[in-house]
Amino acid sequence: MLTYSFNDLGGDSLYEHLYKCIKDDILNGTLTAGTKLPSKRSFAGNLGVSTITVENAYAQLLSEGYLYSIPKKGYYVSDFSSNLSRENVFSSDDVIVHSDNTSYYADFSSNQTRPENFPFSIWAKLMRETLYEKNTDLMMKPPCGGIMGLRKAIAGHLQQFRGIHVQPEQIFVGAGTEYLYGLLIQLLGFDKTYAIENPGYEKISQIYNSYHVKCHLVDMDEQGILVDQLEESQADVVHISPSHHFPTGIITPISRRYELLSWAAKSDSRYIIEDDYDSEFRLTGKPIPALQSIDIMEKVIYINTFSKSLTSTMRISYMVLPPSLANRFLEQMSFYSCTVSNFEQFALMRFIEEGYFEKHINRMRNYYHKQRDILLDTIKKSPLSSLVTITEEDSGLHFLVKVKTDIPDEVIIRRALEKQIKITCLSQYYKNPPTSVEHIFIMNYSYVEPEHIEKAIEGLYQCLE
Repeated sequence: MLTYSFNDLGGDSLYEHLYKCIKDDILNGTLTAGTKLPSKRSFAGNLGVSTITVENAYAQLLSEGYLYSIPKKGYYVSDFSSNLSRENVFSSDDVIVHSDNTSYYADFSSNQTRPENFPFSIWAKLMRETLYEKNTDLMMKPPCGGIMGLRKAIAGHLQQFRGIHVQPEQIFVGAGTEYLYGLLIQLLGFDKTYAIENPGYEKISQIYNSYHVKCHLVDMDEQGILVDQLEESQADVVHISPSHHFPTGIITPISRRYELLSWAAKSDSRYIIEDDYDSEFRLTGKPIPALQSIDIMEKVIYINTFSKSLTSTMRISYMVLPPSLANRFLEQMSFYSCTVSNFEQFALMRFIEEGYFEKHINRMRNYYHKQRDILLDTIKKSPLSSLVTITEEDSGLHFLVKVKTDIPDEVIIRRALEKQIKITCLSQYYKNPPTSVEHIFIMNYSYVEPEHIEKAIEGLYQCLE
C-alpha cells in the first residue's frame, strides 16, 4: 500500500499534497505505467485522511492525464513514457538573459528620457480623471486604428505644428513604430522591394529582414538619400527620415524632397515612408516642414512616435495613411486590434487636448537646448577642444564630433566603456563604411546627467591619449 507523510504541507491543502506526491512518483518511475492505485476508501484509511481528499487528488491526476480509470476496476497509471519520461527542469544556466540595464556614468548613445523630465504629476492626474469619468468607454473595444478622440487630437496637433492636414480616420495608433512597420509590410505587400538609408538606424533593416522582404541599402550624400541609386535599386517603397536623419543629422532640402516625390509618382506601387521621429526638437529656427505636407499625389506614409517627446517606455506611435491606403487597411486588416490600451489612449488624448503636450514640448526644448549648450561649452573649455570638430549641433538631440586621431574607433569605444562612458561612432551605422567617416562620433545628450558632463568629457579626452 502506498504511504505518504502529511507532516510538511507548506501552503498546500491535503489533496494538493497527495496529488503532488503521486505525480512525483509517476514521473520518477516509482509508479510505472499500468500500476493499479489503491481504492479511494482503503487508501484514505491507510493515510488517515478523508475519502474526499483521495477522490480530489485522483480527479486532478485524471484530468491531467497521469491516471486513467476503468469502470468497476479502479485507477491506473497512464503510459506516456514515449512522449515524456520526466518534466523538463530548467536552471538559470539554461537561459541566456540579455539586459539593457547596464549602468554607465555617461551614456551618449541613449535616447531615453530622464525620469525627472517626465510629467508624472500631470499624467497621474489625467489617469485618475480618465478612470473616474471614462469607466464605460475604458471597457469598450476601440476601432483597429485607436479611439477616435485620440486620433482627432493627433490630427489637430499635426495641423497646428507640422502643417499636415489629414482626417482622423487616416491615423492609426499602435504600440511603437516597430509594430507599425510590420503592419505596413503586410499592407503594401511582401512581394515589394523596400529601400532604407545607408547609413541608418540598424533596427529598421532588422525588421524588414525579419519579415523576409527584399530590402536594399541606398547611399546618401549631404542632401539625403540618392534618388538615382534609389531608382537603380528597383525599390517600391523607400523608408527615410528627411527632417532629421539619424545618425548624420542631415536635413533633406526641398529640391531633393520634390525629386523623391517625383520618383514615387512614377508607379502606382511606389510609396515613401516618412519617419518624423524627433521633429519637435529642432533647437534653432522653425521645425522643418514634413514631406507629407507637400505631397499632393498621396504617396507619403507619415510615421511619428511619442517615445521621443514623452518617454521611450511609452510605446505609443501612429501612422498617417493616404486615403486610398487607409481604405485598403480597413478592408483587409481591420481584424487587428489596437495594441495600445484604452487607459493610455484616453490619458494621452486629454494630455494633447488640454494643452499639456505643447507645454511639455516647449519645456523639453528649453531643457535640451540648455543641455546641449552645457555639453558644447564643456568641450570648448576642455583639452578635447583642440582635437575635435563639431557639426550638426542644431538639428536635434545629437550632434557629430570628428576627432583628430589615429586611434581606431573600436579602441576608443572600448577605452570609454572601461570608464563607464558609452559612445558610438558613425561608421557603425554603415554597411561598408567609407574611410571618410572614421573617427566621427555621435553625441546624444538627452539622457546624460548634467552634473556628469564635465567628468565624462575629461574621460573621453583621456581615451585619446
